[in-house]
Amino acid sequence: MIRFSFRALKAQEAEMTEIRESLARLVAFASISGSDMGAMLDWLTAEVAPYTSLCQRLPATDNCGEALLLRIGEGEGGLVLAGHLDVVPVAGQPWTGDPFTLRAADGRYYGRGVCDMKGFFACALALLPKLPPLRAPLWLAISCDEEIGCLSAPRLAHALREHGAGGAYVWVGEPTLMQPVVAHKGITNLRTIVHGRAAHSSQVGQGASAIHAAARLIAAIEDVMRELQAEGQLDPHFDVPHASLHVGKISGGTAVNIVADRCQFDWEIRHLPHETFAAIRARVAHAERALETQYPGLRIETTPTTATVAALQDADNADWLALLGAHLPDATRQYVAYATEAGAYQQAGFSTLICGPGSIRQAHQADEWIETAQLRQCTAALRAVIAARCA
Repeated sequence: MIRFSFRALKAQEAEMTEIRESLARLVAFASISGSDMGAMLDWLTAEVAPYTSLCQRLPATDNCGEALLLRIGEGEGGLVLAGHLDVVPVAGQPWTGDPFTLRAADGRYYGRGVCDMKGFFACALALLPKLPPLRAPLWLAISCDEEIGCLSAPRLAHALREHGAGGAYVWVGEPTLMQPVVAHKGITNLRTIVHGRAAHSSQVGQGASAIHAAARLIAAIEDVMRELQAEGQLDPHFDVPHASLHVGKISGGTAVNIVADRCQFDWEIRHLPHETFAAIRARVAHAERALETQYPGLRIETTPTTATVAALQDADNADWLALLGAHLPDATRQYVAYATEAGAYQQAGFSTLICGPGSIRQAHQADEWIETAQLRQCTAALRAVIAARCA
């Protein structure tokens, strides 16, 4: 027993060394969304080449960054490990060390992207050399533009189906403290430009203030959110149980004594899984038309700045949830307000769950960190689920 425990401990230590080395290499790539991901994907492709039966690199387009689809083993279905390797910027954040050099202290690893979400893929990379022969394929679907709109997930999902992955379970490894997330809201970012008519501020009747109209429209946007609540459009599983409509940026006007002829604001709609973006957007559009009628000469333009990131619904996941939950102690299904790529995979017909090491509270923060214990738990769960689903 003592000999077995010692050997098991040494094996765990060796595995953590492999995870740390892979994580250090991934963190060293400053893969900020919108930057060149070529060197990182070149390294990753070379690392997995001895184990893959398929490697498809999806090129960048006008709307999407590069993406990578890998298959280990042959056949159809199986298990997809999905996620992203792009990270948010570090400029202006009070880091206490180099964000792109992995640091270890007090049972944690520090560095940009360690929990969101390079840690998950570091765990997967450490397992590849140890995989037994597979009866069903293991897939890695890796995007590089999640942080700016989950742009590549739909085409990765399409590529998976083209290569015979229909029926596979999709495991999105976003940080959830290794708890299974079964649903999240959808999100659409928008920009509204209000065009008014300039005039001297002493002659306000000659102009049409874009700023005043924008203020009324912003109030109307908040009113739509309250109306949805009053109508009972609620889901108590979410900490914010209703759709949220939020204005985050605004600018306009040229001088204090000129009636503003232009005002612009950026805003978002986060809709519940049972709602649609189009239905909520139509309510705001009605308020826009009413303002244009009220203020002659006013014109309002609203356009999405990103495609809608699909919501994830708690549906068609019972078997997948039972399998994953069997290998997670004290697992409880979670609902989250943030959006991920999971909705795109579900829309493509895949049974999809989110579960990964680390906490969303550390994501995007200065001195982002992840506990080594979370990486160990993730690796153990990956090993068990791959064995059950693929081996």
